[in-house]
Amino acid sequence: MEKATSIQHICDLLIKMNHQLEQHQQRESMSFLEEIHEHFEGIAGLNLTDVHVIDCIGRHEPINVTTLAERIELSKGTVSKVSTKLLKEGWIRRTQLNDNKKEIYFRLTPLGKKLFVVHERLHAKVQRQLFEFLSRYSSEELAVLKRLLSDGIGFLEAVERQDKSLESKDM
Repeated sequence: MEKATSIQHICDLLIKMNHQLEQHQQRESMSFLEEIHEHFEGIAGLNLTDVHVIDCIGRHEPINVTTLAERIELSKGTVSKVSTKLLKEGWIRRTQLNDNKKEIYFRLTPLGKKLFVVHERLHAKVQRQLFEFLSRYSSEELAVLKRLLSDGIGFLEAVERQDKSLESKDM
């Protein structure tokens, strides 16, 4: 009976943590977008998806639509729509490789590179905070946490695959 109680308590804690994480991410997103708007006057149209596309291009340029979509786990249609917007607003530019004139690749413009650097700095701050938080645990505790998180990700991916499988059968 004690194991069932522990499992229920852990489930309750995971749900509470998920809720708090969602709230924290929402606050961080708003704070991040406010900081971007301070650095880039007159930029009101950017959202987090736009920023993550810029970040991915900055990390992997030159990069095409297909690879970009795979890396940030969005549809090619969504990436095409976002990239069209970012091209129009001057954050990214289209290029072609010398050995492949058919394929379109993206690179950051100087403005996009500035945003990429701001985004990198903010991510580094969050990573330092997480590192400080996790540093208080022993190596053994971190090993258990690593296993729990890896298993949890695997569990959620399996549930998602199952849900997609059921959705495709319903169609």
